[in-house]
Amino acid sequence: MRIIIVGGVAAGMSAASRAQRFDPKADITVFERGHYISYGACGLPYVLGGEVDDWDDLVARTPEQMQGRGIDVRMLHEVTGIDPQARTVTVTDLGAGRTFTEPYDQLLIATGVSPLYPEWAKADLANLNVLRDIHDGQRIAASLPDTGEVVIVGGGYIGLELAENLCRRGLSVVLLERGAAVARRILDQSYQGRIVDELTKHGVDVRCGVNVEALISEEGRVTGLHTSTGIVRAGAVVVATGVKANVGLLRDAGATIGATGAASVNARQQTSVDGIYAAGDNCESVHRVTKKPVHIPLGLTANRMGRVAGVNMAGGDSTFPGIVGSSIFKVFDLGVARTGLTQAEAEALGLQAVSIDLDSTDHARYYFDSQPISVRLTAEQGTGRLLGAQIIAQNHLSAKRIDVVAALLHQGSSVHDLFEMDLAYAPPFSGVWDVLLAAADKLSRKV
Repeated sequence: MRIIIVGGVAAGMSAASRAQRFDPKADITVFERGHYISYGACGLPYVLGGEVDDWDDLVARTPEQMQGRGIDVRMLHEVTGIDPQARTVTVTDLGAGRTFTEPYDQLLIATGVSPLYPEWAKADLANLNVLRDIHDGQRIAASLPDTGEVVIVGGGYIGLELAENLCRRGLSVVLLERGAAVARRILDQSYQGRIVDELTKHGVDVRCGVNVEALISEEGRVTGLHTSTGIVRAGAVVVATGVKANVGLLRDAGATIGATGAASVNARQQTSVDGIYAAGDNCESVHRVTKKPVHIPLGLTANRMGRVAGVNMAGGDSTFPGIVGSSIFKVFDLGVARTGLTQAEAEALGLQAVSIDLDSTDHARYYFDSQPISVRLTAEQGTGRLLGAQIIAQNHLSAKRIDVVAALLHQGSSVHDLFEMDLAYAPPFSGVWDVLLAAADKLSRKV
């Protein structure tokens, strides 16, 4: 069995490992165009902020380690084409500058996502960067000014985490967001303002409702931005305006691309082209609450998809169960988490949804270090079906309560099911009625 994998990060290396375990005799080759495989991209902002010591700390496995397991990993090799009829791929060795073809029996495309570049950002300037991989992180670190402001454009996950970490590094940070608030695609409107308040409290200059129109540059470096509200001076700029799925290879091979812009795959991670699989951030998932395809690129999803694809390419039978859209991030002292649908998302889908908000403490109020926690719980009117939850916790670790709701969403549970859960209680951990139970009790009276 000749298995070729294109892309050597989360999905690609998970697939390679599972395929090799399932069929130790399989001939497995991984082509990776970059300098690293199997690294934790989610940790990139924390190296920049000094919370993680070194870029190498993010690397889970090296090419040499994978070679020792019998998996042929070829770095700086970019796959540029697929011939589905001949079952070959065209590969360019970026180091040697030569191009060749390789045959396959089963092929996995795990090419991830690329940053979205607004028109104004399409310039080659030393201190204009994105943050996608370790090389990008190193470039940002090298371009950060000793004085002057670092401007982050975009208030999503990456922009928010960068704002915190660059502030912790002692830099002056301006965060520009074209929408009315940050985290607008993550949280309901009533919770978005809390993130702005936290950023502002720690010295981040947050400016919402601002469109960037053009760059100001001098001697190959950005010195400022023309915006809809005036000029913003900048010692460095990081663009964090979103991502798009890398589906060019799949599209050219005739594979179906979904309405989300990501690859359409079945539960076995197979594309519409025989012998070609896709897994990771370049793929759609089925949302278990809505039963609709979504594109929510996150690390655990990519690893799970890769495992499924690896087993199936090696002759096994495995399926990916879908997702509920769980995510969590930290902004200074706050932990912020969501799962399932927000109220706004449910309404956009035409669901009769109702939400409640509950403010409480993360453990017994009388215990010495209790901290505020807020929960927004959403359910379907009439049926009581649980649709989603959002949590903001002053002790960021307490936001991991979101996993309780995520587990229930996977089972199609109701608000009543949440209320009846036997959750652990002791004063240092929660009130006798945990905030989730109290929220479920409150919501059950409205559905």
